[in-house]
Amino acid sequence: MLEMPLPTFLHMPMGFDVYIGRAHQVIQQLGMQEKWPGLYLTSTGWFKGKILAPLVDGKSPSRHVIHLPRPFEFYVRLHHGGIGTMKSTLKEMQAELFDAGRMPKEMFMAHLTCPNCAEERGGEKILMFRRWEHSPTLARRMKNRE
Repeated sequence: MLEMPLPTFLHMPMGFDVYIGRAHQVIQQLGMQEKWPGLYLTSTGWFKGKILAPLVDGKSPSRHVIHLPRPFEFYVRLHHGGIGTMKSTLKEMQAELFDAGRMPKEMFMAHLTCPNCAEERGGEKILMFRRWEHSPTLARRMKNRE
C-alpha cells in the first residue's frame, strides 16, 4: 500500500489532483504497479490527510510503502451523491457497525466519478470505507440490550 501525505483544510483536500499525480509518479519511480489503477483512497483531517493506493506487490524499502495492521477489516458502502450529502450515509454505516458490536475507526473515501463526467455516469458516486475492530465491550453491551 502506497501512502502519501495530503494537505487539507477543515477536511477539504488542497491540490488533490497534484498529489494524485505525485502518488502515481512515486509508484512509477519505484517500478511498482497499482492493484486497481486509478483507485486512490483518501483520509482527511483538520489540517492533514493521506492518500492510499493499493499496490500489486508491497515489498519496497521506500518510506511511502506501508503495510496495514492485521486484521484490517473494512465496512464498505456506495454513496450516490456528493460530499455534502454523505452525512446520512455515514451515520447509517456507523449505526450498523455499532449494532454488530464493532468499533468504527478510520474512514476512507474513493471518488468513483469526477465532477466533469458525473452527469454522463448517473451522478456522483463515492465509495466509503470504514475500518473497524472487534470490540468485546461493545458486543457485550449490544447483547445485553437485546
